[in-house]
Amino acid sequence: ARGVVAPLRLTGPLSGVTFRSNLPPAKSRTSPYDIYDCRLVLALDDFARVLAKHDIVEVVHLSVYRPVSKKVALKGAGRRHGGALAIDAALFKTKDGRTLSVEKDFQPRRLGARPCPPPPSASELRKIACEASEARLFNVLLTPHYNRAHRNHFHLEVTAGVKWTLVR
Repeated sequence: ARGVVAPLRLTGPLSGVTFRSNLPPAKSRTSPYDIYDCRLVLALDDFARVLAKHDIVEVVHLSVYRPVSKKVALKGAGRRHGGALAIDAALFKTKDGRTLSVEKDFQPRRLGARPCPPPPSASELRKIACEASEARLFNVLLTPHYNRAHRNHFHLEVTAGVKWTLVR
């Protein structure tokens, strides 16, 4: 996995929560898009404990690793998706079979507004995002409040060597 410092594939759940792509299982086992850097996996393991409090048992992502073109010369490790250090989480499945979609169920939403702290009327997904923010599990946590491109997923990212966080 070019650009990934410590690549791995998940073959089972993290603290009881399965993280998987939206690809069919047969394709997922060999897809480059299901490669994670172990630093992201450590953050996801902590995130799974937050999710378990909300009875979430599965997270379906749109992407983790996005391979850098072989035409591009790498100068060190990749960042964000190019380093498998970010996940775009779109669907959250519960023990009782419900599916929470960031696109439909992240409420209330207002482009440009700060997502946290959540109002008392906030949806389960908004509360989950704010709990992850409070726990400082990720350096970057982008929600549908950030921009139109993030309307259907949470962008959760670890950034090596920094102490700051960005939550939008």
